[in-house]
Amino acid sequence: MNETRLETKKFSAVVEEVSSQPTAGKCLITEPLTSCTLIIVGASGDLTARKLIPALFELFLNNSLPNPFNIVGCSRTDLSGDDFRKKMKYACEHIPGQSPGDWQKFAENLYYRKVDYESPRSFSELAIYLRALNSEKNTGGNWIFYLAVPPSLYPKLSRMIGQAGLSREGREGNGWSRIVVEKPFGSDLDSALELDRILHTDFHEHQIFRIDHYLAKETVQNILMFRFANAIFEPIWNRSFIDYIGIIAAEQLGVEHRAGYYEQAGVLRDMFQNHMKQLLALIALEPPASFEADRVRDEKIKVFRAMKPFDVGKFDEELVLGQYGPGKIDGHHVSGYREEPGIAPDSLVPTFAMMRIFVDNWRWKGVPFYLVSGKRLARKVTKLVVQFKEVPHSLFQNVLGKHIIANRLTFGVYPEEEITLTFQTKSPGARVCLRTVTMDFTYKQGFEGPALEAYAKVLLDCILGDHMLFWRQDGVEQSWSFLSPILEECETCGNRGERLHPYASGSWGPKRAEKWMQLIL
Repeated sequence: MNETRLETKKFSAVVEEVSSQPTAGKCLITEPLTSCTLIIVGASGDLTARKLIPALFELFLNNSLPNPFNIVGCSRTDLSGDDFRKKMKYACEHIPGQSPGDWQKFAENLYYRKVDYESPRSFSELAIYLRALNSEKNTGGNWIFYLAVPPSLYPKLSRMIGQAGLSREGREGNGWSRIVVEKPFGSDLDSALELDRILHTDFHEHQIFRIDHYLAKETVQNILMFRFANAIFEPIWNRSFIDYIGIIAAEQLGVEHRAGYYEQAGVLRDMFQNHMKQLLALIALEPPASFEADRVRDEKIKVFRAMKPFDVGKFDEELVLGQYGPGKIDGHHVSGYREEPGIAPDSLVPTFAMMRIFVDNWRWKGVPFYLVSGKRLARKVTKLVVQFKEVPHSLFQNVLGKHIIANRLTFGVYPEEEITLTFQTKSPGARVCLRTVTMDFTYKQGFEGPALEAYAKVLLDCILGDHMLFWRQDGVEQSWSFLSPILEECETCGNRGERLHPYASGSWGPKRAEKWMQLIL
């Protein structure tokens, strides 16, 4: 008995010591980073001002950039270096934690150069400029080329960079060289294979970073930690205990300024080929042998390969497509998709999809995965729901006269980054009454250090050369292999219009999807 009390005291002392240690600064980069130059191709565009430069400035404020580190903006727009810096300063005014002089120090490493995307000579001159800047600032000849341009320009620009001699590692004055491309990676399997062929003409696979910023969100990154660092959950993470899994990424916004892209893509290419499949893979994968990029991505590939192909004859049982019409968002009238600028008045492009997928392996056989994404829905929310099965026998049925609500685990990505678990307890009082209570954890709880935005994390990983949060080509191919037959059926069938169900803006999608939506919301 005394030994037990002694061990309990020792355990309590350890918990108290760990709990009392400050968390701020523990998860920041502490080792010096390799100096390099980030070249943003398409730097006059929206992505650079909205996401990339603010993310880099955030890293700078948190001492998480190499020293020295240069940023060179390139585009077809005729801008001076001062004009570019002024534009970027305006884009970063909202970032908290700035002190007087911080922007000026950051801007000293910010440059701009006009390039012609059609001219090999222009890129040869860019190479001369970058090497001169490298000699002046001593960044080791290490390059990161971020293609912040429409995907149609990826093949041309990657070849221009390669032909200018900037992709060859360890030669011609180069150190290492990396290229970053945003989704979508092609528009179907054939175009994805062709894009990969062209990228690999000048870059090796380890040099290519296919970005998916969803993977850098705190809750998403924490799924693996939650599953494999806690012994109480992994033993029940299978078909014996889980009833279904729901993944939803809903937006209030409409197509906005992306009409040209969205008319070609639609919701399936925009969200399901990439973001939604990655979230599914993290929930479903087997434990990797080690927490290394390729080992984790190996397990994701196994999930993609195990996804049961759709039975085209039962297409409508597995997929609901919709398109938003007029309605109200936050009390304000909004237009329907076909009334948006740049959208064809008879467009049959889906803006909503709900898909039921089965992962046909030992762990998940028979467990449905409900994937939902859409525009102009009731509110913006992204979450993953793990719905456990009801208890097999209710010993309380004679007392309560009803079934017991099953446990539910939720990974909230937006609006709150949190994890919640619901379970049943007895209500206070003389009668036997159950109530559902929630145990919750939010990421800001007990943490005072800087919380980096998703783009800041993926840019940092590009600098580190860590592929953990990026797609590998075989994953891209497997994802398209699953989705391509569905796209072909959706886009070529004669009754395409009949399969597209209208829904009012501000609702939760088409009536046909209501039953499935109730499982997730």
